[in-house]
Amino acid sequence: MAWFAFAMFLTVILLLMAGYPVAFTLAGVALLFAGAGWLIGDFDVLLLDTLSNRIYGIMTNETLIAVPLFVFMGVVLERSRIAEDLLDTMSRLFGTVRGGLGFSVLLVGALLAASTGIVGATVVTMGLLSLPTMLKRGYDPALSAGTISAAGTLGQIIPPSIILVLLGDVVSTAYQEAQRRQGSFSVETVSVGDLFLGALLPGLLLVVLYAAYLFGVAVMQPHRMPPMPQVENKPLGMQIVKVLLPPLVLMVAVLGSIIAGIATPTEAAAVGAAGALLLAIVYRQFNVAMLREIMRQTTRISSMVFLILIGASVFSLVFRGFEGDDAVHELLSNLPGGQAGALLAVMLVIFMLGFVLDFIEITFVVVPIVGPVLLAMGIDPVWLGVLIALNLQTSFLTPPFGFSLFYLRGVAPPEVTTGAIYRGALPFVAIQLSMLAIVAVWPGLVTWLPEVIG
Repeated sequence: MAWFAFAMFLTVILLLMAGYPVAFTLAGVALLFAGAGWLIGDFDVLLLDTLSNRIYGIMTNETLIAVPLFVFMGVVLERSRIAEDLLDTMSRLFGTVRGGLGFSVLLVGALLAASTGIVGATVVTMGLLSLPTMLKRGYDPALSAGTISAAGTLGQIIPPSIILVLLGDVVSTAYQEAQRRQGSFSVETVSVGDLFLGALLPGLLLVVLYAAYLFGVAVMQPHRMPPMPQVENKPLGMQIVKVLLPPLVLMVAVLGSIIAGIATPTEAAAVGAAGALLLAIVYRQFNVAMLREIMRQTTRISSMVFLILIGASVFSLVFRGFEGDDAVHELLSNLPGGQAGALLAVMLVIFMLGFVLDFIEITFVVVPIVGPVLLAMGIDPVWLGVLIALNLQTSFLTPPFGFSLFYLRGVAPPEVTTGAIYRGALPFVAIQLSMLAIVAVWPGLVTWLPEVIG
């Protein structure tokens, strides 16, 4: 029966690589294999009776309510042109320093990550606004493209992040299942807030590593990052306060309320959505037509996420019906190196799948399969969640299907070739893998903050 499970997994991978819709591929392949298994007597179709309860559980999951709220917040901020003001002001502040324009892009990317958590919006916005300026000022095209792509991916690891919300729910379910397998029915839980706190220090350290790389390039290869000429000497004090205030207010409202224990991540997401809407009204022209388009975009993105989640739920149910979870448990348990060997194997599989699959697909398909096995070995759930999040963040920059690279390719001028974008991303992929290794060797970087605040 386990061979059916692995054949089903391989079929899904191949169909996704061929470009078939994710949600329908997951559910359709699972149901086809379930039917084939039933015909030969290797699958109990009564197991599918629980599917309605699974879908109802997704619909009533309070944690997942945060997803459309964070999406709404990100879309509102994208339309309110806060990123444009940030880039303009930071460029004037740091532009005259060698490499200053690159540092400005990185800083704005970090601020937008902590405000919106949406990679696509950040990369497209910064690609449209800063890439032409960087090229005009003599910046190396590959370095410019890599900096923008990498800065945009910070929304994956710096809270609030949609992937952390999704991972928080998946890891929590896997953690409870692992405890039940061990005979414990008084199960502990892990929350999205714990994952937010655990990812905060690694996310900030990753920004520091990015900045160190840019600084090294500016020192060792100054011709790739020339300074901008001084254009004007207008005072920037009030301008800096004006453009930094909106994202800082949202950061305090969302992350501050979670860290202080005032609000759950879902409640904080609601505060962030309302705050983003208020900022858009106060700082920019806002009308009903703009709100209508924001709602459409939010509905499209949220519907995609939840439809994939339902398809993945069907897939995981059939996978377990073929005893695939037991086969994975046996495979990982028998790997040399014990806990460390199993964790390394899973991280390697996720990294390789990141070349061809989207982070949502990996989260909903792979993590529910391997998560209970790893957590049953005694791995800390928050540490595991942040390791997976960092690994999935890397998938945005790995050719040929890195989504951050695709987003930038769509808005980059013709003189920036696809090869240049790929070359520019590779050093940042190495930095992210280094960050993954640091967190793997030093778990306290993740677990310290949740333990102190919790």
